[in-house]
Amino acid sequence: MSESFECLNPDFEVDIREKLNRQFFMKNMDFDLDTIELGRVTGSLKIAEKHLQQNYFVHGGVMATAADIVMGFAAYSVMPKGEGVVTMDLQVSYMHPGIGDRLEAEGYVVKAGRSVLFCEANVWVVKDGIRTLTNRSRSTMHRIVL
Repeated sequence: MSESFECLNPDFEVDIREKLNRQFFMKNMDFDLDTIELGRVTGSLKIAEKHLQQNYFVHGGVMATAADIVMGFAAYSVMPKGEGVVTMDLQVSYMHPGIGDRLEAEGYVVKAGRSVLFCEANVWVVKDGIRTLTNRSRSTMHRIVL
């Protein structure tokens, strides 16, 4: 899954939670982070009408955004204090339509280089207790100074 990382910012979880206050689009989606670990982040949302497209599936943009959020914060967790990341590239492969009550996403860092990080994410939709993998994503993140 992901490599082992040296903790370069012992306050990464506190810093991420503080940054969540300024994650306006994430709040608009009603997406919340559930787990914040070094190199790995999970999040979820309760699926509502506003998340659906015309066939009543979870919109692909919602799933892609969830993947981008968990990969971005997973990457941020391995940055030194005062540095962050931005998404350079995002690839999303859709495997099943999103039909369910809850969306869950897990993002993790695969490799952290000096200026570029490679991340992956999985997104599931849960219906009647059954979890279905709806998409897998990959991203390239670029390190920035904040």
